[in-house]
Order: sequence, then C-alpha cells, then structure tokens
Amino acid sequence: MIFNIVDREINSAQFGVTFFTSSQRHDTCGTNGLPLTPNSIRILGRSQYLKSLNHPNLSQYVDIIRGKHERIIVVLEFYTQNLKTLLKTFKGKEQHELILEIGSQVLNGLKFLNKHGIVCRNLCLENLLLDGSGETKIFNFGLYYMTNNGKFVSFPIGNPKYTAPEVFLSGVRKGPSVYSCDVWSLGIILVELVIGEEIWSELKLSQVLRKVASLTHCEGSVFQRLLQEHHYPHIYTELNPKLRDLIERCLDINPVTRGSPSLLLKDLFNKSTKASDTVCINPFAYPEVSVLNNIILSSQLQASVPANLFNHSDTETPVDQKAKASVDHLLKRSFKEIYYLWQLAGGDVFAELRRQGLTRKKPAVLSLPCSMTLEGESAGKISDIKHLHLPDVITQAAQLPLIIREKDIEYQFHRILLFDRLIKGYPYTKSLIHRESLKDIPPYFRAQIWSCLLEISGDPKSIYNSIDKETPTSTDRQIEVDIPRCHQYDELLSSPIGHEKFKRVLKAWVVSNTEYVYWQGLDSLCAPFLYLNFNNEELAFSCLSAFIPKYLYNFFLKDNSVIIQEYLAKFSQLIAFHDPQLTNHLDSIGFIPELYAIPWFLTMFSHVFPLHKIFHLWDKLLLGDSSFSLCIGLAILYQLRESLLCSGFNECILLFSDMPEISIERCVKDSVDIYCSTPRSTLCRKHEPPPKQRKEVHRKISTDSDFSSNSLPNETRNSTSDGLKMEAIPLADLKKEKCPRISGEDFLALLDLNKTRFNKPKMVVVDVRNYEDYNRGAIPTSINMPYVSSFSADGSLIPTTEVNILNSNRGKIIAVVGNRGDSAVKFAEALLFLEFPRICVLHRGIDIFRSGNILVVPSSMNNL
Repeated sequence: MIFNIVDREINSAQFGVTFFTSSQRHDTCGTNGLPLTPNSIRILGRSQYLKSLNHPNLSQYVDIIRGKHERIIVVLEFYTQNLKTLLKTFKGKEQHELILEIGSQVLNGLKFLNKHGIVCRNLCLENLLLDGSGETKIFNFGLYYMTNNGKFVSFPIGNPKYTAPEVFLSGVRKGPSVYSCDVWSLGIILVELVIGEEIWSELKLSQVLRKVASLTHCEGSVFQRLLQEHHYPHIYTELNPKLRDLIERCLDINPVTRGSPSLLLKDLFNKSTKASDTVCINPFAYPEVSVLNNIILSSQLQASVPANLFNHSDTETPVDQKAKASVDHLLKRSFKEIYYLWQLAGGDVFAELRRQGLTRKKPAVLSLPCSMTLEGESAGKISDIKHLHLPDVITQAAQLPLIIREKDIEYQFHRILLFDRLIKGYPYTKSLIHRESLKDIPPYFRAQIWSCLLEISGDPKSIYNSIDKETPTSTDRQIEVDIPRCHQYDELLSSPIGHEKFKRVLKAWVVSNTEYVYWQGLDSLCAPFLYLNFNNEELAFSCLSAFIPKYLYNFFLKDNSVIIQEYLAKFSQLIAFHDPQLTNHLDSIGFIPELYAIPWFLTMFSHVFPLHKIFHLWDKLLLGDSSFSLCIGLAILYQLRESLLCSGFNECILLFSDMPEISIERCVKDSVDIYCSTPRSTLCRKHEPPPKQRKEVHRKISTDSDFSSNSLPNETRNSTSDGLKMEAIPLADLKKEKCPRISGEDFLALLDLNKTRFNKPKMVVVDVRNYEDYNRGAIPTSINMPYVSSFSADGSLIPTTEVNILNSNRGKIIAVVGNRGDSAVKFAEALLFLEFPRICVLHRGIDIFRSGNILVVPSSMNNL
C-alpha cells in the first residue's frame, strides 16, 4: 500500500511508503539450537544496499524500518502520476516516440540494476512513475532483492500479467530469476502503451496465468498475437519500426535470446555506459551538493514550497511565500536530508500509518468494558483478568523446537512426572510409553524409556554377571584399538573408567553372540547405551543386545556381504522412489551407496553424528521398525541434495569425507515423512528380523502418532491371502531393478476402491499390457499405456490422453502393472529416467487379482 508522508509536493516529488508483513514459524531453530533470525531482520540487512543506489530512472530508497509483528516499512521516492493513470493518453501514432523514450529510460534503469546484481521482478504500469520533468522512474524495484528472491515473504512478488513465462515454468526451487525476465515485463508494458489499454483486464487470475503460459507455445510473433487478441492488428504495420523491433525483442519467448537491457540499449538506441549508470553513493557518507545536483535534483527544483511542508502545527508561515521560495535552500537538499529533518520536526512513520488508517490497534476482548456512560465512566471491566484463564503452558511449549523444549524447566517437570508414573507401570503401560515417546522423550528418563521401547525384561544383572568378560579373546586387540577413537570428545567415555566399561560391554556381547563376529562400528553402537547407563553396565549390555537383532539383524555375521548388499539395494530403490532426479544424477556419475552409506547403516549413524544428535535421532528410530533407518539415510541426502546435484564423482567423495552440518531436527522430521509416505512392502527384505524378534509396532498407534502409513493395518494384512503378500526378491533381481515392488495388499489399500480410507486417490495405476489383454480385464481406474508403443526413440513419452493423466497425477504413487514378464519393470525405469517420482511395480503382476473380484472390463469402468 502507498501513501504520502507529506501532504504537499516537494517540486512534484513526494515520499511514498510501502509496507508488508513477512512471517516465519516461531518454533524453528538453526543447527546451533538458537532460534532462526527473523525474516524482518534479514530483510532489514539486505535492504541497506538499496539505499546506496541512485539513478535518474529509479525511485530513491530513503529509509527501511522494522516494526512489530514482522512488519517492514519502506520509505522511498514517490510520484502520484504513473503510466497506468496516463495510459489512454499514449494511444496514437504521435505518441510512439514518447513510448520509445519511456522504453529507453526503463532499460537504462534496468541496466543499472543489473550491474549491481539486482533483478526487479516487479515491473508493471503502476510501478513506472513520472516525475515533474517527465522522467520515468522504476518504483519499488528492490522488493525482490531485499526479500532474497521472495523467500522471506509469504506472498508472490510481481504482477502475474507482466511476469515472464519462464518464471512460472521454472517453479519455486529454480532459484533467482534472470535479468531477461524484466525485459519481458517491459515488453508487455510497451504493448499496453501502444494500444492505450490494459491487456486481459477482464480476465480472472487463473485465466491470466493460463494466458501467460499459452504464450510459450506461440510459434509466431507474441506481439502480433496480443494485438490480434485485442483487435488492434493494424497497429503492427503502423508502428514506429524501432519501437516495433524493441517490443519484438522484449517478447522473445526464449529468455536466452531475448537479450539483456544493456544489449537492447546498444542495438536499438546506440547507448553506451554513461557515468550516471555507475554511480553508487555510500549511504553512510555525506554526499556533496554537486553530486546531488547531478543525480537527485531535477531542473525544476526551484518551484515554490508549501508552508506546511512537514505538516507540523508549529511551523511558521512566512508572509510572502514567493519571496521565501526564491531563497529557500531546503529545496536543494537531498530526499534523505529532508526526511531526516521531517523526523526531527516530529514526523513519525508509524503515526502516519495510523493517521492514514493503514494500521489499527485492536484491544483485547477482555480489556474492553461491558458498558460506558456518556461522561466516560466504564463499568463491567474486570480489573484482574489473570484468574479468568490459566494458560496451558504444556500445550504451548509442545509446539516449540525440541532443543528448546529440553531446556524448558516447567515443560520438563511435567514430562518427568508423566513418565515417572508410566515407567513404574511398565510393562502394563508399554503402549502409553510408546504414544508419549512419539511427542518427545525427556532426557532425564531417556535411559529407562529406551529400555522400555527395546522391551528389556528379566534380570539383566544376573545375565551380565554370568558372562565371562575377563578371559582374553581374539577380538581384544581390535577392541582396544577402537575404543580410544570412539566419541572421545565426551568426558565420560574418554575416561579410563569409561574405557574399561566399554571393553567389558563389548566383550560380553561378543562372547554371548558366538554366531557373530566383532566388526568395526560395534563400539559406536555401544557408545549411546553406555553413556546413558554409565553406572549400569548390565542395562547398557541388554539394550545393545536387543537393539542389534531388531535393527541390524545378521549385520555382524562373518560374511555379511549379502545382507549389506540387499540393504543398500533397498536404499537405492528408496532414493529412486522419492527423488528420481537425484537417483539419475548419482547413477550417471557412478556414485553408489556402497561408497558412503555402509558406515551409516552398520552403526545406525552413531559413527557419523555426535552423541547429542544420536539421542534425538534414536528417539525416533526406536519407535519404528528396521526399515526406518533407510528413511533416515534418505533424509540426510535431502539436506545434501543441492550439493550432490551440482557435483561430480570426486566432489561427492570429498563431500562425504567431510560431511557438512546436518540439522537433526529436520532429518528426523523428513525421515518420519518418508516413512509414512512409503508403502511398507516396498521396503520388504529377505533378511529382515523374524517376527518374534521384529515385534513390529502398529504404524497407526494413535491420533498423536507421527508414524502413519498408507499401507494396510496389521490386522488386515494378516487376513489377506498369501498371493497378495510380499515375498523376498532374489538379490540379483533386486540389484538390477531400480524401482521397488509393491505387494498386492498394499496396492489394494492405496487403490481404496470402496473409498473408505482416503478422501482423494493416493495412487494412479498404469497398465502396460497390450490393448487386447487390457480389454479382457483391468484394474478399476487404471490407464492403459502399452510398453511397446508408449515411448519414442529418445525415451520420451508419446503425447496421449493417458500421458496427460499421468502428468496431472505427478506426486501420487504410480503403480506399474503388467504380466509376469519384465515389461512393467522396464516401463517403470523409463518413467524414472523421465524423473517421475514415487514409481513402484506390482509384485507378481496382475495375475494375483484374477482369482478375486478385482478386475473389470474397461468399458464398464465409467459405471463404477
């Protein structure tokens, strides 16, 4: 919104104010545990550079102020006249030279901005102002820059009608826009000036967006198309050739060939860089009057000045206004000086906002009186309102970041009281402990809660004491070498007593598990349990003994290559399922999980992260099953994604050798999201823990659970036929297939034919059989895309109605269905190459549904 700080003109120039609100979640923290810097402060810091920019075709930034509630107020030069208010006056041949001059001035301003690394992205008729001398000035040109390409605000920057098509097509993750997008905006503005009216003025926003997108398919001149749409085709031939060429160049669909402002100025106006194009005044230096005269002051600055310039009640009014104007030196000062003097005279931007009615204070409801007399006496207001409402401190604190919750005394006090009661009731309160642990685990009771989640029972002390931990073994030497390198930054674990306890616990595990061998990394697995149970070795040993069979089943066999290869193959398929772009890139450079992920999974990330991060990570890991660690690995890749996509093989090796800082809170959140959005059967492995040791927790535990899945509930899973269940896939086939397989039971759960689980479909089914087989019987709602005829020679999809349906369902799970051959697998991998996410293949093919009443004749699908 815009308003004038002063009531009258300063030689036709005024101060304008735009203000906007940028919000940020208050419950987020950085990797250092401190709250993130508010977006308003980020904007305030970036915007200071804009105050140093001065150019005849740019409105000068005067001040940027940060207010309450993340409000930013921007004070800058403003004129009431803009191209929109004067739009109709530009119609006609006689105005073509004037329009050309406006285009030249705007290009000069854009050229100056580009030299200083700024993209406007906010050009429109309203933001092109005209000063008293007829000079065009770009208003509010720094909004996109100060908000870090729009990242610090919740609203889009720019008018969609003037936005270049590539901005919409590139999406929000593409990064900052290029300079040529402003050239497109100028082209649209010039078209409107030429025809003397706004284009698409009667269309809704959605229609305007479709219009802009449709221009990308324009084979001829975009300018001619716009003229024909608005019934002005004759203007094209009547137009000034130079102006016509300028508009054509500006409206080039290809941003690469469109040209930059400097190139257009050189080609069309023969203008080179002038001194005024490179002026940048230090905002902290006092500018010389001669510089100000050349840059800021206009030729008509000697006009009369109103007596109430500052709108201050104590300002003296001279008797002779004309005589005063002739010697008034105030007019020769810069805008910043005048603004500063206005503030000294009592001017207040926030007060002006309130006076103009742009901000209003609303009192709290409970502070308002129930009744008030004409004399001003109020009644019914409660003087002490603190007894009316008891804030739910626990509920409020639960929304804060985990690292802050762990330091909140009152919150931790309530959590300790709760878990103290639950632990005393174990094992009868096992489900309640699990449900409350989904929220968070208080550090005070972490050792006991982990023991409950691992279902430790019996007499751990007697079992531990019965194990021979003193007799020398063949692994003693390796244990003694590993312990001094394991989390030795911690004072307890690095102490001699800590080393002794380490050795006893590790030896006890090796002796009591004769089918396994000691692998490097076992010490890292032991460290969190020993740290939490430093004075309770037997409980540390019991937790380690329960943890390994549940999450690292058979990982410590003497020959564990098959288990690890299967695990990594599933990890590769999980990456392909959620991030095909990353998969294609890593495959292209030959960077496979074997090169970086083995230490992750062999130690459940305890070798990668320090203890304080492991605690938060394992708090969630212990609530999931053995496949949850795969989701954690993918969550880590998410944070390294941008670096990986722009790196080659050697750079990736260096990246993982010195891994950047990873936000554990974000990692935990992403891993839960991945876990919940991945069908259980796609993570099925041959070497999973047996049911007795796995004791898989129901994924839909309660309404408070963060772990919810698209897969079938356990009771439904147990009642399904064997043909619909998932079976282990041979390792050779698993390593060849890039896309995971989905079981028939999970397939039916996602299909949800009865529409009892989901409001909207979660999956699109692609049947790759030939037309004859498809017409004999197909899955309801499926689309038929035969593998042999769906792809062109270059691997792209041949445009069809089914392809449009597939594209419109991007983001949903894509289940590829075929016969028992490999056509479905090849089709899925072809879609993966085209970067379709969440692709899976139906295990055993469509034959598993022939015995049921699932398949229907395609012609009858419309009646379903």
